[in-house]
Amino acid sequence: MPLLTTADERRDRFIRDLYEQHGRSTLRYAARLLGGDWHRAEDVLQEAALRAWKHAAALGLNASQVRPWLWTTVRNLTIDHHRAEKRRPADCTELDTLDLSVPDETDRLLRGRLVLDALSDLTEQQRQVICLLYYGQFNAAQAAEHLGIPLGTVKSRSYYALRALKRALEIRGALVDVS
Repeated sequence: MPLLTTADERRDRFIRDLYEQHGRSTLRYAARLLGGDWHRAEDVLQEAALRAWKHAAALGLNASQVRPWLWTTVRNLTIDHHRAEKRRPADCTELDTLDLSVPDETDRLLRGRLVLDALSDLTEQQRQVICLLYYGQFNAAQAAEHLGIPLGTVKSRSYYALRALKRALEIRGALVDVS
């Protein structure tokens, strides 16, 4: 690894001295200008220190006399930050609160397939009543009229059909509330 030249050593020492002598006060100043945003203030301080390093020769490599220049640079950087926010407002939506899920019909399709499979365990009469009441959206009276059976028979068939459907779904490992 090549040795540092005296100019490089002086610049490194300049930056070290800059942070030691002015780091805390400049950070507080930047945070105050940025409304208490310490993270952004740290970025501004780092950018100001980088600019000081680039202009170290013009500043005389004397960190103790750089404070007015450093604070002016920090003020200008915060003004630039505020102007940029006005042009491009910050997105106030937190990523954790965003619902990034994509509508997926897989669960609905699997549940439907499972129910259709469980319906095959029912008797033909129970299947007819369930299909009319839940898929055909008939009420009990309409289902009784359509099937040509008494209303009480439709109600009892639907009661026993739902119990049988629940058992068939439990056998298949589905935890559902059939009501």
